[in-house]
Amino acid sequence: MDERDYLEHDGLALGGLVAAGEVTAAELLAAARSRARAVNPRVNAICTWLDDHADERAAQELTGPFAGVPFLLKDLHQDLAGTPTSDGNRALAGRVATRTSTVVRRWLDAGVVVFGKTNTPEFGSKGVTEPELFGPARNPWDPDRTPGGSSGGAAAAVAAGIVPVAAASDGGGSIRIPAACTGLVGLKPGRGLVPHGPAESEPLNGLATHGVVSRTVRDTAAMLDVLAGPEAVSPYAPYAPYAPDRSFLDRLDEAPGPLRIGFTTRCALREHPHPEAVRAVEHAAGLLTGLGHHVEEVDPPHDDRQLGRDFLVVWFVHQAIEVARIKRLTGAGDGGFEQDTLLMAALGRALGAVELQAAQERRRDHIGAVAAFHERYDLLLTPTLGEPPIRVGSLATPAPLRALAAGLLRTRATGVLRHVGMVDQVVERNLRWVPYTQLANVTGRPAISLPLHRTPDGLPLGVQFLARLRGEELLLRLARQLELAAPWPGRPD
Repeated sequence: MDERDYLEHDGLALGGLVAAGEVTAAELLAAARSRARAVNPRVNAICTWLDDHADERAAQELTGPFAGVPFLLKDLHQDLAGTPTSDGNRALAGRVATRTSTVVRRWLDAGVVVFGKTNTPEFGSKGVTEPELFGPARNPWDPDRTPGGSSGGAAAAVAAGIVPVAAASDGGGSIRIPAACTGLVGLKPGRGLVPHGPAESEPLNGLATHGVVSRTVRDTAAMLDVLAGPEAVSPYAPYAPYAPDRSFLDRLDEAPGPLRIGFTTRCALREHPHPEAVRAVEHAAGLLTGLGHHVEEVDPPHDDRQLGRDFLVVWFVHQAIEVARIKRLTGAGDGGFEQDTLLMAALGRALGAVELQAAQERRRDHIGAVAAFHERYDLLLTPTLGEPPIRVGSLATPAPLRALAAGLLRTRATGVLRHVGMVDQVVERNLRWVPYTQLANVTGRPAISLPLHRTPDGLPLGVQFLARLRGEELLLRLARQLELAAPWPGRPD
């Protein structure tokens, strides 16, 4: 298979070719590696190569919907026994996993050939992918721009044509943000649909989930069929998620509508969204109206400023626990972590238990606001991003703040951070460009980003749809309808 043939097929099509005996898994692996050698130096998508595992795997007789399809795992909580997972962290660099994550086992059972892991920010804690350990991932549409985060390496790999679909995860937008930056489909499943075992129960207090980024809706649907459903063997599961009674892929081409869709671009975290973000939603609203859906502008259904603060309270406390855990595990000192991570951990330690519990209990308010919205509308449409993909380095901590942080960390005076408005500053600085995605994580609702818009200079800019609980099928069927009505380019020319 030459490179052109490889690039023209999505994952299901490649798996079909292997099943039909028209191409071998080894030939697909060679094509993926060839493409990676050509483009990875420019985008820095792959941070770890798993050549021995891939060669052994490609020589086996593989079955499943993605039999023989080259695949990349995210270098964060997606362990493959006998291979390293660093979480983008210096202290964990070289750590070898002793067991395979449930989602990775499900991908392997579907027939994929894993040949590497993709770049991610340290602990997946940013909406850009610029870890000090591996350096920044870059957007194939414009290497000066970010592919987003935290699944930025995965999105860069798919958009650049290294693989047709790649593993991702989402704790605050980390599937949808990269998809929106790179012109891909990015579905965040609802809470509990995809399991986290065997090592974890509900990461980030239930905010996080696994999934994929892909070029086509059908690959995303088929991958959700692979991943969804309860984990029978895990002693860590807090409950058994619902098992879908039908294949997401099989129902994909059934018309979803007519639907009632409310759209908004307004956001307290970003008083004036970028004009292109507004145009992206207006363009999508026009497409939807033309397809027979009822579309109207609405007010934001929730208090997004409070939700953003509650989201980061949980995140900071999680960082504090994670840093302490890794220090115990590895014996590493502060030098094993990026300064921004140490600052987030310090903020987490400075927050009281009452503040954390209050943030947790306010989830009911946020869920109630979304539930009230869904009494009138099937879906909420928003921008995925507050602005087009930002330049690499745009969110780097300014030198004066780095100097202040170094002093506070050195003197253990970080408790002062909570008294100088630092949490609100971090909310504003880190969420202003991605203020729309955290709602789905906090409320546990499924949401999808679709690549329906391009800026005048050719950058992708996705839009987001948020559904009710168990709304994954509806999101996918609408996505397929839009994909057929307004096909998007699969990769940069």
